[in-house]
Amino acid sequence: MNETPLSLIHRPLLFESLRAIDSRISEYSFANLYLFRRAHDYRVLDGEELYIRGKMRDGTPYVMPARDVRRVSAGVTEDAVRNFRMMFPVPEEWLSAFDSSVYAVSSTDADSDYLHDTAKLSVYASNKLHAQRNLTNQFIRRYGSNAFPLTNDRLPHAREILDAWQRDAGTSSGESDYDACREAIDLYDELVLCGAIYYADSEPAGFIMGEELNASTFALHFAKGVRKFSGIYQYMYQQFATVMPSRYTALNFEQDLGIEGLRRAKSSYHPETMIRKYRVTLR
Repeated sequence: MNETPLSLIHRPLLFESLRAIDSRISEYSFANLYLFRRAHDYRVLDGEELYIRGKMRDGTPYVMPARDVRRVSAGVTEDAVRNFRMMFPVPEEWLSAFDSSVYAVSSTDADSDYLHDTAKLSVYASNKLHAQRNLTNQFIRRYGSNAFPLTNDRLPHAREILDAWQRDAGTSSGESDYDACREAIDLYDELVLCGAIYYADSEPAGFIMGEELNASTFALHFAKGVRKFSGIYQYMYQQFATVMPSRYTALNFEQDLGIEGLRRAKSSYHPETMIRKYRVTLR
């Protein structure tokens, strides 16, 4: 089996393979894997089957299948789990492929993706979202706001916003996803990303960037706003959901990594459901 660090040269190999899995889990995307390759030390294993080897943030090793394990022989899957200690992230619909007498299955809230109904976000319809609705309306009244597709000519403004967001955070870029987001901007076309950019009083105020996960789900890989524009995030999410093609019935806000601030922020939008990602080990 050949093992090489994940790089752009693997895009032709992995892009269609991951897309064919047809999963709503955010990791099943070449762009996501590539942008966070350093954080997880991703390596591509190309042999009898195609896998991505990685590490959890605590250093625990795991292997991620690059095709549906239900189409892989039981012996090959068992060897992969044995050799790499854990298979992750395993969608719930794949669990039938793992004999409970052989495998142990677990999951954590910190790993789970937040899945939102696009139509509800577009109008903040639920009473639970009245705070988001109010902040959006206040933003619109307070600022001369404009929204545009994030096209190449506007990428310099996205970089300005990202730099302002990092200054607002008051931390180093190594303590945030700044580097991954900056690389996403720099490789916007190569990674087949798309998004929108938002202005307040003609000043770049925020942007959203992501990609299609499957035919009905769009993943929001990055959402960055300038802190001085109160309500910018609420406004961005509502506006983005409004202009999404109707086929995207769900928006994936990805996981909170167990970070309390992220958990509070993501939970405040009251997701339609949480997509659990399972860890499979041998008993």
